[in-house]
Parts: sequence; structure tokens; C-alpha cells
Amino acid sequence: MYQQANIYCCYNANAIDDFSPEMLNSDFWHENNAITGSAQGRGTTWFVQYDSPQVNTMEKQQWVLRHYFRGGLIGKIINDKYFFTGQNSTRAAQEYRLLNTLQVLALPAPKPVAFRVTKLGLFYQADLLSSRIEHAQDLVAVLSKAPLVEQVWREVGKVIRRFHEAGIYHHDLNSHNILLDENNKVWLIDFDRGEQRAVASSWQQANMARLLRSFEKEKVKLPNFYWQKSDWQFLLAGYTDK
Repeated sequence: MYQQANIYCCYNANAIDDFSPEMLNSDFWHENNAITGSAQGRGTTWFVQYDSPQVNTMEKQQWVLRHYFRGGLIGKIINDKYFFTGQNSTRAAQEYRLLNTLQVLALPAPKPVAFRVTKLGLFYQADLLSSRIEHAQDLVAVLSKAPLVEQVWREVGKVIRRFHEAGIYHHDLNSHNILLDENNKVWLIDFDRGEQRAVASSWQQANMARLLRSFEKEKVKLPNFYWQKSDWQFLLAGYTDK
């Protein structure tokens, strides 16, 4: 834990030993020539490289730095501020805790590194550092180049089922938030507004319906998107195969 004035942070001491709140700001990484890439969404997501001789690791750590931005109509008015009701209720604190839970459950998801909440009167802004899934692409990028074989689709379904059986609700389960690494291992990312829920419910079906709409949307939007309804059936077969 770290707290100073209106800034509150939490970080993983096993991953980082010289923590400072500035690490949750992209300027810090630019100044240290540690930016390795970026991605565009509601804002810019930064890929950064951390190297500390104090942490027992053979390789430089690859992290993802994300600032929390609002979506929808309200996001056009209040870009990145949220009403403050307590540190534990902030989007960053909730996602950080959920990522910790996913590690305990041994589910394929990013590891939590640190978060920062900056209180601004009645509102707050927030940032999150998490581990980067290396040598991986999201399904949209993958399917824009070539189709996937049946076995990979079945594995996607099996991995989603593992999350659902553990009660893990992904608020935005879509084709951009499912990654395949170089070994075709399936990962889920971006757990903002996610939570652990009771398993005996109907939210899993709504989650899957959202994912299907995502594939259908990309199929219409992209000129080359190697996805068809039979792929969805392979995914469902993996999801239902215990």
C-alpha cells in the first residue's frame, strides 16, 4: 500500500521493489525509454518494460499500463472521472483484486502489478499496471489473417467455461479480449467491471451471447475476417464438453 495526499496506490511487492506512483503515468516510462508499444481503444494503452536488479527474475518484465476512461454518452462529457465512494469501490481496486483472485484460481489472465487512484474532490481518476501476455494476439487480429482450426475453437470454449465455473463474470467478453499466444494458449484480458458471482445463475448465457454478437459484428465490419457460424458451434462444443 502507498498513500500520499490525494493519491492512493497498491502494488505487488513480488513484482516491483522500487515502486513510485509515477510508474502509473506513461511519462515515467517515456522518460526512461521503456515504452515497447501501444494500442488504441478508448485511450492509449501502453506496453512498458520493467527491469530491476532487486527482483528475482531472469528477464525484463513486460507490463501493460492502462488509464480508466468512460465509455458511452457520459464518456463524451466526463472523460475519465468517476464518482468516489471509497478506495475499495474504485474500478482500479476492484479489477486489481479480481486479477489476484484469477491468479489464485490458476486461470489464464494477466497478473496484477499496481494501481493508482487520484482523488479529485468528489471524483477520482485511476490507472492500472498488469502483466502483458507476451507473443499473443487478440482473436480479431488472428482471424483477420487466417481461420482457426476446430481444436483451437474448442479450446477457446473450454477456457471460457473454466472462468464461468469459477463464477468469474467478464463484463466485456468479446473477440478483442480473448488472446492466443504463440503456442495457441487461450487467455482472457481486461477485467474492468468484472466480478466473481454465484455460478447458479443466467449471467453465463448472457456472457456467451455478447461474445457471439462480437464475432458477428467483426464479420460485418472487416473485409477479411475468417469466422463463420460453424466456428461458433466448435466453440460451444468445447464450452459444453466436461
